[in-house]
Amino acid sequence: MGLFHKRDQANSTTGVPVWFMRQAGRYHDHYQAIKAGSDFMSMCKNPQLAHDVTMGPIDEFDFDAAILFSDLLFPLEYLGMGLVYNPGPILGMKISDMSAIFELKPQGNPEDFYKFQKEATKLLKASLPQNKSLLGFVGAPWTLYAYAVEGGHAGNLIDAKKGLYDGRWTQFLERLMPGLLTEMILQAEGGADAVCIFDTAAGELDRFHYEKYILPALRKQCMDFKRLHPETKIIYYSKHTHMDYLKAIECEAIDVLGIDWRMDLPTALRELGSQYMIQGNFDPSLLHLEWQHVEAGLERLWKSVQGQDLSRWIMGLGHGVLPLTPQENVKKAVEYIHKNFRY
Repeated sequence: MGLFHKRDQANSTTGVPVWFMRQAGRYHDHYQAIKAGSDFMSMCKNPQLAHDVTMGPIDEFDFDAAILFSDLLFPLEYLGMGLVYNPGPILGMKISDMSAIFELKPQGNPEDFYKFQKEATKLLKASLPQNKSLLGFVGAPWTLYAYAVEGGHAGNLIDAKKGLYDGRWTQFLERLMPGLLTEMILQAEGGADAVCIFDTAAGELDRFHYEKYILPALRKQCMDFKRLHPETKIIYYSKHTHMDYLKAIECEAIDVLGIDWRMDLPTALRELGSQYMIQGNFDPSLLHLEWQHVEAGLERLWKSVQGQDLSRWIMGLGHGVLPLTPQENVKKAVEYIHKNFRY
């Protein structure tokens, strides 16, 4: 079944669709087998390899959506920040002051730079069954900026927050946004049914700064894209944010809000479901437990949403599948959801 239409119908019931962030990742034997003969950057930038990694969890676990195997930091590489993976991302520079902003130099035109993502999405669209959705993804402006300043997205982000006041945020956006929009457009042109915008650093801000600085950039990113691709959905995921943050978004261009496991799912469906579809929010760490406890957790989640409009819900994790997650639990979880999450 797809995420947005053609939900599975059987015995007068409708199934809730499911996909997991990072469903193609280190926990999966299929991923490890490909990585044994390659490296992370090649797996992202070689369209055939990206296709093969992406399709692994679809073929084995039967998720209802495939998400393009890529990385959200490529816009920083495009701006000349020297991205390498060893094994995690390492930047060749940081935007530590205003002078660093003026060292940013786009690497050619974005249509050529991001061509690998368009080609991978085209391959995936041709391979996926028609009842599966194809998702692209990009980084949100604030999270990309946090990486550019701090080299990561976790912690207090003191220097990144200083940059909201000293001009670095504004100047970074001017250089980031045109290429970021092109990245989204190329994924849509390749066949993505939706583009996810991941904002994993959003919850490190208080609400005042989130509303004043981050939301205007996010709304512009989404509205500019929707003017060109009105039929392509936008999924916005923000980590560690609270209900009042999500209520403040007020962007008609966003179709789905992803929420993490700290937020009460029934409340999100009830208070936000009329404006957005809601995606989430099982705690990914629970997949490390013995299956009987995973099953009990899924049952609790299902019972908690009874009485809500489940046509507005996409089942997923509150963040990505963690390394060392038992892949058998992932397989069983998808099977359990398909069998029992029916309304």
